Amino acid sequence: MKIALPSKKNRIDNHFGHCEYFTVFTVNDNNEIIAEDTVPSPEGCGCKSNIAQTLSLIGVNIMLAGNMGEGAVKVLSSHGIKVVRGCSGEINTVINNYLDGKLIDSGIMCHDNHHECNTATIPDHV
Repeated sequence: MKIALPSKKNRIDNHFGHCEYFTVFTVNDNNEIIAEDTVPSPEGCGCKSNIAQTLSLIGVNIMLAGNMGEGAVKVLSSHGIKVVRGCSGEINTVINNYLDGKLIDSGIMCHDNHHECNTATIPDHV
């Protein structure tokens, strides 16, 4: 399994489409991290870029993200990538919390047509 996290300075970037890079963890059948890589973020909005296809081609099937628009969720889903929104904090903590079964999708979706999201709705403890 491969899990991607939109990242900035080793933390979850609160907006998927504006992150500096994606951290991609490879996890074995025992839920152990066996590799960590980064994928550069393309220019432009995440849902309008080729990032979903790029991540899918390298085997990513889960995205742990902060805030994300409906378009991005649909594009990622259409490429077989399950989205878990509402994540925040240091990426190693987030991935470990997910592997320990402590994270669930918040259901919070950015609805602003200008792609400027209110990140105050993202809980800090998730």
